[in-house]
Amino acid sequence: MADTTEPTSAEPPQAPHDKNETWGTAHPDGETHASANTVHQRLRANSSIMQLKKILVANRGEIPIRIFRTAHELSLQTVAVFSYEDRLSMHRQKADEAYVIGKRGQYTPVQAYLAGDEIIKIALEHDCSLIHPGYGFLSENYEFAKKVEEAGLIWVGPSPDTINALGDKVSARKLAMKCDVPCVPGTPGPVAKFEEVKSFTDEHGFPIIIKAAFGGGGRGMRVVWKQEELKDNFERATSEAKSAFGNGTVFVERFLYRPKHIEVQLLGDNHGNVVHLYERDCSVQRRHQKVVELAPAKDLPQETRDKILNDAVKLAKSVNYRNAGTAEFLVDQENRYYFIEINPRIQVEHTITEEITGIDIVAAQIQIAAGASLQQLGLTQDRISTRGFAIQCRITTEDPSQAFKPDTGKIEVYRSAGGNGVRLDGGNGFAGAIITPHYDSMLVKCTCHGSTYEIARRKMLRALVEFRIRGVKTNIPFLASLLTHPTFIDSQCWTTFIDDTPELFTLIGSQNRAQKLLAYLGDLAVNGSQIKGQIGESKLQGDILMPTLLDPKTEKPLDVSTPCKEGWRNILVSDGPAAFAKAIRKNKGCLIMDTTWRDAHQSLLATRMRTVDLCNIALHTSHALSNAFALENWGGATFDVAMRFLYEDPWDRLRKMRKLVPNIPFQMLLRGANGVAYSSLPDNAIYHFCDQAKRNGMDIFRVFDALNDVEQLEVGVKAVLKAGGVCEGTICYSGDSDAGKSLHAITPFYSSFWTGLRPLFLGLLELDTQTFPHWNRDVQKRTSTFHRAWSSHSHLRCFTRLLGLGELGFINAGRCSTPSILALDTPHQYMTTMHKKVVGLPSNPKKKYNLEYYLNLADKIVKMGVHIIAIKDMAGVLKPRAATLLVGHIREKYPDLPIHVHTHDSAGTGVASMVACAQAGADAVDAATDSMS
Repeated sequence: MADTTEPTSAEPPQAPHDKNETWGTAHPDGETHASANTVHQRLRANSSIMQLKKILVANRGEIPIRIFRTAHELSLQTVAVFSYEDRLSMHRQKADEAYVIGKRGQYTPVQAYLAGDEIIKIALEHDCSLIHPGYGFLSENYEFAKKVEEAGLIWVGPSPDTINALGDKVSARKLAMKCDVPCVPGTPGPVAKFEEVKSFTDEHGFPIIIKAAFGGGGRGMRVVWKQEELKDNFERATSEAKSAFGNGTVFVERFLYRPKHIEVQLLGDNHGNVVHLYERDCSVQRRHQKVVELAPAKDLPQETRDKILNDAVKLAKSVNYRNAGTAEFLVDQENRYYFIEINPRIQVEHTITEEITGIDIVAAQIQIAAGASLQQLGLTQDRISTRGFAIQCRITTEDPSQAFKPDTGKIEVYRSAGGNGVRLDGGNGFAGAIITPHYDSMLVKCTCHGSTYEIARRKMLRALVEFRIRGVKTNIPFLASLLTHPTFIDSQCWTTFIDDTPELFTLIGSQNRAQKLLAYLGDLAVNGSQIKGQIGESKLQGDILMPTLLDPKTEKPLDVSTPCKEGWRNILVSDGPAAFAKAIRKNKGCLIMDTTWRDAHQSLLATRMRTVDLCNIALHTSHALSNAFALENWGGATFDVAMRFLYEDPWDRLRKMRKLVPNIPFQMLLRGANGVAYSSLPDNAIYHFCDQAKRNGMDIFRVFDALNDVEQLEVGVKAVLKAGGVCEGTICYSGDSDAGKSLHAITPFYSSFWTGLRPLFLGLLELDTQTFPHWNRDVQKRTSTFHRAWSSHSHLRCFTRLLGLGELGFINAGRCSTPSILALDTPHQYMTTMHKKVVGLPSNPKKKYNLEYYLNLADKIVKMGVHIIAIKDMAGVLKPRAATLLVGHIREKYPDLPIHVHTHDSAGTGVASMVACAQAGADAVDAATDSMS
């Protein structure tokens, strides 16, 4: 496939108009061209449509691919157009050539396919003969069709005048009334004022339906059942119509209760001939969008069918209809039918008509556009008949359980259906496809054909089961539920059947083979083999072995049948949060918070650890971790998952754990003004939640906001303080502070080091007035001296590591240094010189997440009155050196406040970072069991 070609100046070829010429067959003389070097050239050499060269499809998704296939069969080269957002789409790959519409950022994803002038320009530049609009986008745009023909290109569709005449429902309704085709009572013209709608309802009563006059697809459409609902629905409908179609006028009709939606496929040529390809039942809709279509309509009385077909042809002939189109009708419960509109384009559901008639509608479209008559194509009414039944399902990337909310993401697994009687028309249905929110959610159309309606239905059900689509949600479970509903089985559905039938949404999700295998292996591991006579039981059948805990003083086994009574929580209970914080700060060494009961198993087990499992190890934990700073065991996602997925009461969990572990402080995550929800809650809800959490056994509240929004944090902080809990005001570590530190921020931290190290430097180097003049020349001596300094002094090693230097870097710095640097009096002078001349670390105070950012945030948090400063390394990006800098600065500035560092070790550097935090002055850091750390 070529994405670029050289533009030509050739005039678009003229289509043949000889009525006796045979279309779509081999050339009479069987001539071949030895010079042909492509498949298309060889095919075209034997085709009577060889005067036409290329067809451009002004659309995206599955319909261009559908048209390309037929075009290739007709020996036409194909051209695709695509938006920048569609650059990876399948329709681009299926064409012989593909061109982006406009420049990147010039159009929105949808506007690109509405840029008619740009598309015509592409067609002319690349020697296209025809433009096919597909459906949607520009397919019913009178101006675009007119410009295509004015440019000398062939428009594959009805004439612009016909599109203009049928382009709105009002004009189509007037046409139907002129032809004596039954219409639902409605306003004679477009309505723009509420008073006009009110006048209609006064005469015809309710219910009514308000529909956009210049568009479809369910937008600008409202059903009104009573007077009280009229004004609001009118305003909503006109607003939607104006937004979607640029014209807010509407059409008002009497609403029919539970009608069927029947449409007739039409084909007309340039010679005044029109035929029908029979009807389709499109009654299964959701919010006026078709979901499942059937052809022909089952159980439609023959008399009604004949009248509908005849009236559809009569309407098309009255406007000299050319090419493919669809006349749509409603049929009420008494089998009375009413005309709705004519869609002057190919329909999404044309496939089922092709299956029952054997006619390639797209091929007919192209050949009619090129000048062929229906007779030349063998499409006279007496030669068109139906065979069997066909059903089409639109498989979409929508979640039926969430009101059909479109899903997005990457398709990880894609296996389609197939076999006898199954046809697939897809666009982006393949593994690795990226489903974006920019366009329609349809993934693939599945069409099944059978000799009877029941056979076709069963084939479709089988096909749906064969699909395997992972990575995005689809409506396949809903379609399976629909196809097995008794009303659908009897083909008695009406246009609002889905909305009227809530039991359709009782869905059974599919389970792939891998999941079934894992379920079997899990059952085998837990319950043992079910095969009679097989030797051995599951290792998990026996009792869980708990380790024996020894008293560190006597080395005798501890009695773990009752909870331990000693722990840091005793201070908290007896003396309160402030005294607890002071005791933590006075403690020599760094304490540990164990996260096994929340964050750690959230990462490893998706927070699926149950209360019973936690309680089974609670007594041992109270003894084994009696000296722990805290146990993180509640809040955050744990609260939500316990209720939604484990069907457990999180409050009951907290109470049970508190009873079994009375000695170790419990810590929870509180998402600021969100509490444990995923969006902001009223302040009084946060206050009440914190009060109840404290009453049920929670001790330490780590108040956190992912965006470091101080106002959000403050709500949580105040609620915790009022409830009497220990408040950890949390800094969310969002970026590498080490990469953006400025000299102004780090100078105070180094001052204490410099005071002691400057004399050490000078003493080690044994500098005096005699050695100064020879210093710069004696590189070997300097190297040796700095090597001895590194080996002998741990403080010096610590200092140089803070500068980002190892031993070799330190020695190299010594080789490059001069006595004048070491003689500088102030640490700021030394640091400035060292950074610029020796170390070369970046200084970028403009970066958002620099050291100043975090220190300023710490200042604001401390002012709120928190008991502990917490640093939450949510993404595992806190590096050891950055941890030393950040914790060290906070410790120097706030010597009396405890510091707790909480981490998710996603980067694998957690242990090193926590050690660095402890060395820099943190009072507590996180830990978990080995498999969860």
